[in-house]
This record gives sequence, structure tokens and C-alpha cells, in this order.
Amino acid sequence: MNMEPNNKPEIDAQTYENLASELRRGLVVLMVLSQCEELQYGYSLKQRLGEAGLEVSEGTLYPLLRRLESQGLLESRWEVVDDQRPRRYYLLSAVGKATLGQLVDEWKSLVATLARMGIGKEAES
Repeated sequence: MNMEPNNKPEIDAQTYENLASELRRGLVVLMVLSQCEELQYGYSLKQRLGEAGLEVSEGTLYPLLRRLESQGLLESRWEVVDDQRPRRYYLLSAVGKATLGQLVDEWKSLVATLARMGIGKEAES
């Protein structure tokens, strides 16, 4: 921790990145499911998440997609478009849609809890 005079105390960069990564990791599932309400393939999903401000590595995304499919939240199928190589497309299953709704409700509840605790009010001012 940096405690130089006239400076705010700062956590070291690696520790901060680890904590921030933990926070993002918990939200990636919600973000991926929300984008799979429409048919997506891995690279298009990676781009959409990146455009929204969340950079996800392929080493994180593809295992997550496989896990969500094995949990019954996503369905997938292989398609060839314009004579290109086959792509695996993902779409929310019926269980995935219901789960997404529950996760969104949980997220809203957590945001409300943070607001009651006064966390995030600095960002509003």
C-alpha cells in the first residue's frame, strides 16, 4: 500500500486488478446470457461485449459458453454462412431465459442494497 505524504493511500496495481477481476467475473455470466437472447457466435459475442466496455479473452469466453450450454442455459448449433468455415451459434434456452430474468432481478436487488449502503452515490454527483 502506498502511503506517501499528500497522497491518498493506494493498493498495489496487481492486488487491485485481482479484486476488479473478481467483481467482473461475477457479472460476465449475466452479460453473456443477456447477449444470447439473439443468436450469437463466439467472436460476435466477444465483439459485442468489448463494444459495451467488457474485454473478455477467448480463453474465458469459450469455456463459459460450453459451461452455460452444459447447464442447460444455452443451446447451440453449427452453421456455415456464405461458404465460410462453420460457426457455432448460441441462443438462450427456455431455462436460460427464465434464469436470465432471475439474475437480472438479483442484480437489481444488489444495486439497491449498494445504494442503501451509500455505495455508488459519489458517481451520481
